[in-house]
Amino acid sequence: MSTYVAKPSTIQRKWYVVDAEGLTLGRMASEVAKILRGKHKPEFTPFLDTGDHVIIVNAAKIVLTGHKLDQKMYRYHTGYPGGLKEIRYRTLMQKNPCKVVELAIKGMLPKNSLGRQIYRKLKVYAGPEHENAAQKPEKLTIEY
Repeated sequence: MSTYVAKPSTIQRKWYVVDAEGLTLGRMASEVAKILRGKHKPEFTPFLDTGDHVIIVNAAKIVLTGHKLDQKMYRYHTGYPGGLKEIRYRTLMQKNPCKVVELAIKGMLPKNSLGRQIYRKLKVYAGPEHENAAQKPEKLTIEY
């Protein structure tokens, strides 16, 4: 018996909306990464983008457990000598709550060209409104 390999022409993509209000960041991010990658589908192929599009609304109302809001740091490097920058998650949530969700999900995707292609199917909005109504997304409830 041969292994099934999905063809790019036969891949069916859906649009999902996730309401992030009250959800834990890491648990929600792992479920969304699974949907973006396509691991929930029987025709999943590791080297192809078989996943669906995901729209996340209410990113500003996401929850971090414990003391992570004050203790967890987001670190990045500017590229210059001594350019390591650190921002606490509380500050990042106030400035740009969408970036917190995007970074959590991006860290759970493959670190190659396939991961970058998959990441483009993610749309994150801080409030309850989104501009992708024309795609007729289905509401997705995340249970963990």
